[in-house]
Amino acid sequence: MKKRHFLKIFVGVLGIFLVGTLLAQEKPLTKAEASGFKATSRYRDVMDFIDQLQQLSPYLRVEKLAESPEGRYVPLLVIGRPLPTPGPQLKNDLRLVVYFQANIHAGEVEAKEACLMLARKLVLNPDSEYLKKLIILIAPLFNADGNEKISPNNRRNQVGPEEGVGVRANGLNLDLNRDAMKLESPELRGLLENVLLRWDPALVFDGHTHNGSYHEEPVTYIWQLNPNGDQSLIDYMSQQMMPSVGKILEKKYQTLSIPHGDFMDIRQPEKGWRPLGPQPRYLTNYIGLRNRLAILNENYPYKDFQTRVKGCYHLLLAILDYCQQHAEEMKQLIAQAEQRTVRLGMKPGPEDYFIVEYDVEPLPEKIKVRGYEMTLEKRPGKWPRVKINEEKKIIYEMPFYARYVARRKVRYPWGYLIAYPDPEVLENLLRHGLVVERLTAEVTLEVEAFQITSLKAAERLYQGHHLN
Repeated sequence: MKKRHFLKIFVGVLGIFLVGTLLAQEKPLTKAEASGFKATSRYRDVMDFIDQLQQLSPYLRVEKLAESPEGRYVPLLVIGRPLPTPGPQLKNDLRLVVYFQANIHAGEVEAKEACLMLARKLVLNPDSEYLKKLIILIAPLFNADGNEKISPNNRRNQVGPEEGVGVRANGLNLDLNRDAMKLESPELRGLLENVLLRWDPALVFDGHTHNGSYHEEPVTYIWQLNPNGDQSLIDYMSQQMMPSVGKILEKKYQTLSIPHGDFMDIRQPEKGWRPLGPQPRYLTNYIGLRNRLAILNENYPYKDFQTRVKGCYHLLLAILDYCQQHAEEMKQLIAQAEQRTVRLGMKPGPEDYFIVEYDVEPLPEKIKVRGYEMTLEKRPGKWPRVKINEEKKIIYEMPFYARYVARRKVRYPWGYLIAYPDPEVLENLLRHGLVVERLTAEVTLEVEAFQITSLKAAERLYQGHHLN
């Protein structure tokens, strides 16, 4: 009998604990939370969640970011107290504008869930310090079409969610994180028109899931890397903001993080750590060319789904912690970068140049990565497989190759003349927000001209194009 009473008491206490845990969660719940992190949100889940948030707060407005190729409304959440007004009036608003974007690759879903959780926190806590100094824009479902192709067979290399994730490409079979310059997708065109040109965010966050190296840290990040962007902004991100965000993550949110990258040589990990390249087709590098701050987040795929979502959520909070404390400093740095760019455009000097080919160098400080013993397993007719021994942990200290410098450069031009205007080219320039003017009278100018002496295209198509 005593054992039976003990069992009843134990079950009762356990039941109270579980109910208490569920009640302690903020409502509404995301699909990930409600499913015990076995599933990710589908389009209808996201839209229903946003509808519920709107009913809870007057400080949330939903705007249209874009319409997807398959006809889905891509939502943009605007959160502020008071709600801001875009356009000329925004120049008189002293708050810093921050933009969080998720699900550009719809198989990489942690940031989608984390962004919804962040929106909920902001809506339920309107008196928070965040809303005193910041205007927060959130696009939790950037690739809405890819998100609806959820299957357990997608991204099988990552750990969960059990019920599957979406696909990388959008409804036009385009990789949206390769479209920042050519703007062939309605999603990127909408981003330019309805976010970058309309709201001009000081900071852009783009959330992903990584495919690569094995390490303990669940969260990785990297800043804008293209050296044609203002170098002071790149240095600010690499030397001040992101090291500070990493410390906030660890101390306040008990979440380990490192700058994003991969081992350059698995057989000799100490050779170096290197992130994704500097090409401006990647969104965060493109943002850097616009003299704004950018963060690419890559979450570690081999941790369980719940750990990845919570790690990403903590990263979002750590970024907001930093931004609300350093808002004025960030605005001043961007304003100074803008002034330097205007000077370059008005009167470029002999020391001013544009980089057309890059080399990469290590940053002054080495990076430490909490990794494991690794070996390469050869497989006939296939790429070698990396095998790790999780019981043998190793801290790898190595050069961090994340500074791009000029291999070949040209003088900075005063402007460009388009001798044979192509309507599509002109339209794209205008979409980017560039000033395009028509000469209305004859003029004599000393110019440099491009001369194409040969053109050899790659045999395989890349994003529907032959690369030269």
